[in-house]
Amino acid sequence: MKKIAIIALFLLFPLIAVPAYAEKIKVIASIIPLADFSRQVGGDKVEVKLLLPPGASPHTYEPTPKALKDVSNARVFIKIGLGLEFWAEKIIRSSGHKNLITVVSSSDMPLITHHEKGHSHGSSGADPHIWLDPVIAKGIVTKIEKAFVEADPQNAGYYRQNASIYIEKLSRLDKEITDKVKTLRVKEYVTFHPAWNYFSKRYGLTVAGVIEESPGKEPGPRHIEKIIREIKRIGSKVVFVEPQFNPKIAEVIAKECGAKVVFLDPIGGQKGRETYMDMMRYNISVMESVMK
Repeated sequence: MKKIAIIALFLLFPLIAVPAYAEKIKVIASIIPLADFSRQVGGDKVEVKLLLPPGASPHTYEPTPKALKDVSNARVFIKIGLGLEFWAEKIIRSSGHKNLITVVSSSDMPLITHHEKGHSHGSSGADPHIWLDPVIAKGIVTKIEKAFVEADPQNAGYYRQNASIYIEKLSRLDKEITDKVKTLRVKEYVTFHPAWNYFSKRYGLTVAGVIEESPGKEPGPRHIEKIIREIKRIGSKVVFVEPQFNPKIAEVIAKECGAKVVFLDPIGGQKGRETYMDMMRYNISVMESVMK
């Protein structure tokens, strides 16, 4: 009987020895770069779900019932803030989640205000596209690391090590972009919407004009004339657009200036730029091809 009891205990041991924290942390990320950062830090100890579908814009996204369910089952919710995810607070409240750890990536970051740039974007008074600066991205990764440590303190060392490794990769990416920007002859450019201010500020570039200053608001004739004048002034042969927006107006402007439309990607998730690193390398390679 004693042997039987020992054998029974041995067979049951795997069932009773696995603690609750061995389950993967359920993480919700609002946009693709944040989802990638979360996977880099969390590794095989997190399950990351993305709210914003690839190819969609956070400015026009409408959460689905499935998204609401995913948030209600999550432990950590990661967003940019500054009005980018204008729908985030509503979805968090609707989920009824009481213990959700929310990471606001933009909090305590060096921000560019709309007053500085003379355009409107969201309701916060600051530009939310902070992730396009790899140096700021390092700060976002640290915030994510701290949230995972709070949610799963038993694996704190794992998250800290992963974050440290990825932050070093971001440092190398920053140097890589810096070196490539130094080779650019043209330092000013026109974009479709105001996503590139942090990137430009970091690397000494200038956004000479923005076609659609507010998401979803088509530019009037006077603004279009202004953009055309800026393109001609800087001698640009390219107008940058983004896969998340309809390029039709940009194509009309480019034709008027004898320029061509070229795609930059501020969100990623498309083929060949699924990760943040791939996306940023794609963007600087596109700039190199038309601004040297």
